Amino acid sequence: MSSAAIVLDANILIRAVLGTRVLELIQAHADTVKFFAPDVAYADARKYLPALLKKRGVDPIPAMLVLDALERIVHPMDMEVYGGLQQQALRRIEMRDADDWPVLACAMVLGCPVWTEDADFFGTGVATWTTDRIALFLGG
Repeated sequence: MSSAAIVLDANILIRAVLGTRVLELIQAHADTVKFFAPDVAYADARKYLPALLKKRGVDPIPAMLVLDALERIVHPMDMEVYGGLQQQALRRIEMRDADDWPVLACAMVLGCPVWTEDADFFGTGVATWTTDRIALFLGG
């Protein structure tokens, strides 16, 4: 069976660290689905997670180790890979959230959908899955 692929938005990486469901879904399907995220999604997660963890009274060190370990399953994509599609991606998404262009550009490079909780991707020309529906894509 050929592998499906999907690009994760930073909000999904954050959910994988803060909760259990997203991480369990990723781990359960790692053999049949290739997961990717732009390098900047990891940078965003590393930027926002410490404050979110502190607010929840969670020790940030083990949580950040979960994010680090996630990189072995959710492969970070370098700007060199997707940067060439910046202008095309921006034309599709800048009206909603220009900061999301790297996620869209990764999906365009790979020809695959996006997993996000963000409605900004709707109407950009790539399929968009949210966590409540992702099992349909993953084959669960």
